[in-house]
Amino acid sequence: MPETPRVTELLATAVSALGGQERAGQVQMAQEVAAAMADERHLLVQAGTGTGKSLGYLVPSLLHGERVVVATATLALQHQLVERDLPRLTEALAGHRGVDTSYAVLKGRSNYACLHRVREGVPDDQGALVQMPEGSMGAKILELRAWAEKEAEDAGSGERDNAPRHTDREWRQVSVNHRECLGAAKCPFGQECFAELAKEKAHRSHLVVTNHSLLAIDAIEGVPMIPDYDVVVIDEAHELTARVTQAATDELWAAEVERAARRSQRHVDGSEADDLADAADALRAAVAEGRPGRFETIPADLHDALVLVRDAARACISAYPKGDKDGDPDPGRTQARGSVQEVFTTAERMAAASEHDVLWLNEGTERMPPRLCVAPLQVWGQMRDKLLTEKTVVFTSATLMLGGDFSSVATSVGLKPSERVLDGGTPSGEGLHWRGIDVGSPFDYGQQGILYVARHLPPPGRDGLGAAQLDEIAELIDAADGRTLGLFSSRRAAEAAAEAIRERLPHLTTLAQGDAQLPELARQFVEDPHTCLFGTLSLWQGLDVPGDTCQLVLIDRIPFPRPDDPLMSARQKAADKAGGNGFMQVAATHAALLMAQGAGRLIRTTTDRGVVAVLDPRLATARYGGFLKASLPTMWTTSDPAIVRQALQRLSATAKTG
Repeated sequence: MPETPRVTELLATAVSALGGQERAGQVQMAQEVAAAMADERHLLVQAGTGTGKSLGYLVPSLLHGERVVVATATLALQHQLVERDLPRLTEALAGHRGVDTSYAVLKGRSNYACLHRVREGVPDDQGALVQMPEGSMGAKILELRAWAEKEAEDAGSGERDNAPRHTDREWRQVSVNHRECLGAAKCPFGQECFAELAKEKAHRSHLVVTNHSLLAIDAIEGVPMIPDYDVVVIDEAHELTARVTQAATDELWAAEVERAARRSQRHVDGSEADDLADAADALRAAVAEGRPGRFETIPADLHDALVLVRDAARACISAYPKGDKDGDPDPGRTQARGSVQEVFTTAERMAAASEHDVLWLNEGTERMPPRLCVAPLQVWGQMRDKLLTEKTVVFTSATLMLGGDFSSVATSVGLKPSERVLDGGTPSGEGLHWRGIDVGSPFDYGQQGILYVARHLPPPGRDGLGAAQLDEIAELIDAADGRTLGLFSSRRAAEAAAEAIRERLPHLTTLAQGDAQLPELARQFVEDPHTCLFGTLSLWQGLDVPGDTCQLVLIDRIPFPRPDDPLMSARQKAADKAGGNGFMQVAATHAALLMAQGAGRLIRTTTDRGVVAVLDPRLATARYGGFLKASLPTMWTTSDPAIVRQALQRLSATAKTG
């Protein structure tokens, strides 16, 4: 088992080799992670931006005696680990005693090109191979096929991230999901399969990098995706419950059932495929009668339709002929049967109307028809029973302490506050003992940032931004001379603010989410300091723009979940029913997490300066305001607009002359 001095020594070696400097928080984190792994005790580590938390957990992971899995929420962090951090770290530590530097990346099957689909083509709804599309899509598919063949020839990974630029629709022409896959034993190209080779490499590696969703499928749903491991480090852990919920959410709509029926007609001799098509019609009619939103009780006609779909799908599956074990498989039949199996599984779950699930009807859009959705009411119980009781888990993020402590996040992932082992304490009795530590940040938030709460503004209304809020936004942006990231609670509010600023401050460049792809918007934002970028959720959490580019972060309102959000409202009601405070446990915790992430966009280096401006006076006036403020970086706070405008003007002038 790794000793603390050994971990500290190897971390210093790695930091020196990478040209970095010792950071006290990073050293403390590495020591705590090593101790947690050795003691088989769960750990929550809050590590602020700039701490270098990746090395803080990677070094003890490489020293640990058994396989370690690292799970991230975003592809960006996964890419950073695999393409930058791990190659440099393993080079720095290669040859050191007791360090196994082998690692692999593991993703869901649809993230890899499928050589069977590349070489044999895509079956249509009846299972026959589709002609290559003409025009630009056909050209792109040919390009993707050529790329996949080159990857196979060069022993490449076949991962989507490495492919030529493409759309989701184009990628589906060269990939399969796990239900469509023929299986390595039956596929004529199983020996070359990119997904299977990735799994084989993971079995040979000490460290496996994956994502939250695949971890959930493996650990919680019990589908073996990851080779056996001893410890899992969950980075971006503030996202875990949302990602696990997403992985356990199923959708069903009539057109999907119809398609499964059409694909079955070529393979099923009896009337079972036609019966499934009739069930699709019944589902369409029942959905048309339903109102978008959550069903506390499933309407009788909708329940009957789901039962009809379930039973028709079961009969259709049974009607498929058994495959010839000695002959080549029929890929069209395998994939058609898989689509019916998926319909059956989802319809069965929805018809069961379990108290542990939430069922709702999503309103349709121009591109997507109305569809039924089902998600688990809670995921903490599954995580506790199927992950935390089996493995040692290290959770880490820049935002794990909400309201000033770890209780909210710990409870959400399946750890009870009463099980926490405090400094100097020793575990006693039964339970999943855990420890929570905050290793701080190299940033001096009190000196580098101002939190401005616009207390004089009226509370936000349902009709979006009012005149007073737009005036405030324009005055702040004018003082900052651009350099503004606007984080809004809705796309409508972001677009309204962008339109107003373009009109009032035409000398600045104002960009709104949707004007271009996010990487292009971020590039324009960085290149021209006199720019404002307005958007919604993906900007709250996914943007990293250090320097003078961003000196003002605007938050239009406290980001509580919408009152009609089916899952959040169900969870809030369940918390109230259990004797808790549903608003604080669900809505306020959700808002605190997003606000902490949003405010974290401002200070990204030790030299950054700026203002986080919250245009919602409830942060200062409401009883829950203290909980929300305690979740934010400890910046100097004011509600005086004149002081803030002067500060922004000084920062702007310094940026121009700097």
